[in-house]
Amino acid sequence: MSDASLGQLIVEKTRNGPYLKVTAVHVATGTEATAVGPAMEPKAVERLAVAKLRRILGL
Repeated sequence: MSDASLGQLIVEKTRNGPYLKVTAVHVATGTEATAVGPAMEPKAVERLAVAKLRRILGL
């Protein structure tokens, strides 16, 4: 996955019953952020993980 302001990202999704865990990793720095939410809303959980990563990186 690529984001204009972040560069390359690796996004991993793991489902555990009704929950989905999404981990977003910034390739250039190895920094990661994780979000957990309902499995029925995978795009929302992914957006949350990327937003958390953006906040951690200060972008």
